Amino acid sequence: MTSMLKTGVLMAALTALFMIAGQVLGGQSGMIIALILALGMNFFSYWFSDKLVLKMSGAQEVSSAAAPELHQMVATLASRAELPMPKVYIMHQDTPNAFATGRNPAHSAVAVTTGLMRILNREELEGVVAHELGHIKNRDILISTIAATMAGAISSLATMAQWAMIFGGRSDDDEGGGLLGSLAMMIVAPLAASLVQMAISRSREYQADATGAAICGNARSLASALNQLENANRRHPMQVNPATAQMYIVNPLTSGRLAHLFSTHPPIQERIKRLNELGR
Repeated sequence: MTSMLKTGVLMAALTALFMIAGQVLGGQSGMIIALILALGMNFFSYWFSDKLVLKMSGAQEVSSAAAPELHQMVATLASRAELPMPKVYIMHQDTPNAFATGRNPAHSAVAVTTGLMRILNREELEGVVAHELGHIKNRDILISTIAATMAGAISSLATMAQWAMIFGGRSDDDEGGGLLGSLAMMIVAPLAASLVQMAISRSREYQADATGAAICGNARSLASALNQLENANRRHPMQVNPATAQMYIVNPLTSGRLAHLFSTHPPIQERIKRLNELGR
């Protein structure tokens, strides 16, 4: 199964799960309301998510005069990828990391930390920028944002079901899924949504690595950069909103071994292995 087809199937599964949660909570009318909410949230994500992410990360747009080498690098790689020139942002963070955002290639942005520009050599920095351009080329940002919005909405529905049971209760004769259905939704639906979101994000990261390697023409430089970024973020994790963590090239949050099983990022060593195989 191709990466795009797999992503489409997972997105369809996430939408279906959202509608099922609405049906369990409120019957047929609840399912219709859930569908309307899904459309509304996706519309909001499409138009405004990039601005929110950039503001939450503290990223500041820089001109070609302020960061000429970075601008030239982004412009060269974007031209090679046949993409419009994205806006360039810098985050004043010592920890090396980067992300891309934007609803489509014509309205996109690449953000890097000052720590990233400090510790990587030119080839490694090109690999990271190319990876982010790979996300833009593959339209991963929009997909990941919608997936995160839907997963968050499913968790909100589960919370609503919990409060409804506490203050109003419902019988098994209700139009929706009844008591057992509500209990299942509160427990299973958020977990299932998180797993689907994780699968979508991991699939898109692997694809962006491959696309980025093709753009910069040096898979091993990206592999070397990922290794340094992983080690640096483990020693000095960034202070970021957990909702935006999935957008970074490596996970900026620290977590235990169990949490890695539910991480939106693939295992870094597997990414490095695949890139080194491409480099051969």
